[in-house]
Amino acid sequence: MAGRSPGTACTIYDSIRGNGGQVNPSFHYSTVPIFQLRSVAEVGLGALSLKKKACLKRKRRVRKKIYGVQERPRLSVFRSARHIYAQVVVDTTGHTVASASTLDKEAREHSKFESKVEAANFVGKLLARRAIEKGISKIVFDRNGFSYHGRVQAIATGAREGGLIF
Repeated sequence: MAGRSPGTACTIYDSIRGNGGQVNPSFHYSTVPIFQLRSVAEVGLGALSLKKKACLKRKRRVRKKIYGVQERPRLSVFRSARHIYAQVVVDTTGHTVASASTLDKEAREHSKFESKVEAANFVGKLLARRAIEKGISKIVFDRNGFSYHGRVQAIATGAREGGLIF
């Protein structure tokens, strides 16, 4: 990397500053070599985006209050742009008792869903059926930092319709 000692973090501000931290008036972004335009993650100022940090903050806040035990395990939900995943977890042992997602064989074999919310409702019912087969009827719902709206709410509704008690 052209003349820098290893381990030194270079930001765009290193190119802007002149003597004594003064801003160089002749600076222009196009004159900065590409190796000096480093990402925030490489510099160490925060490896995650603000959006991801906020999501993790919400997740920690929710998980402080929710804990799944053997008698009442935790139903954890994860939502991506295309799919939704749910699993019933016993936190004391760290075991997943039952799981379901839109990628499961039963969900794939189902006729095409009209919306992602409808698919999430189906996944909730599927998860409820699998949990009841394992002898679990009472659970604690963990929205995993996602707002209780749309697909996350549809999973909860489907699980309730399937026979799980929250």
